[in-house]
Amino acid sequence: MEKREELYSGKAKSVFKTDDPDRFVLSFRDDTSAFDGLKVEQLARKGMVNNKFNAFIMEKLQAAGIPTHFEALLNDTESLVKRLDMIPVECVVRNISAGSLVKRLGVEEGLELNPPTFELFLKNDALHDPMVNESLAQSFGWATAEQLAKMKALTFEVNTVLKKLFLDAGILLVDYKLEFGVFSDGQVYLGDEFSPDGCRLWDKDTREKLDKDRFRKGLGNVVEAYEEVGRRLGMQFD
Repeated sequence: MEKREELYSGKAKSVFKTDDPDRFVLSFRDDTSAFDGLKVEQLARKGMVNNKFNAFIMEKLQAAGIPTHFEALLNDTESLVKRLDMIPVECVVRNISAGSLVKRLGVEEGLELNPPTFELFLKNDALHDPMVNESLAQSFGWATAEQLAKMKALTFEVNTVLKKLFLDAGILLVDYKLEFGVFSDGQVYLGDEFSPDGCRLWDKDTREKLDKDRFRKGLGNVVEAYEEVGRRLGMQFD
């Protein structure tokens, strides 16, 4: 597979075309950002850690029957993925209250949410990713009713698989966001990435934060925390 010109450069990843029109190379960089790009730093090894973390999680999800765009780990910082037409709506599941939910509703952090909540957000940094609903997504043509139903079902399937995976490693899956897209076969697939950049992970006993909140809150040891999660799950980074 030959990597060709860069198609897109986001806040922490770049996407490259290949000689196969249905395949992209996803490149994970060391860039780290928060607050819609207002806080930006480079953290050594982060691209490598997130690339391998994502590959591990995507393979676990595929083994559970969840369709993802991930195809192969190419090297330390790059993966081969299916080319998806991305749906501009993020799916968020919350198992424990934290982050924007706490600010928005004035609730206490750390409450167990039973059942878990499901929310949709429009991917738009300029508007700070506003919360939307299924009616808006359909009216504005962001997604069809069928696509939204599939996205919601897959998001909760992911929750079933990953809550147990992390809990078995002594980690609470607090919340996470997922992005989906449509492949050339017309089907909806999980896209983007699953790493500590896009979820909240707490130590089960101490509730120490082991995710991107370490960067947002200036707690330090961001990549070290990501590696600690990976090691508990059985990942190899060296």
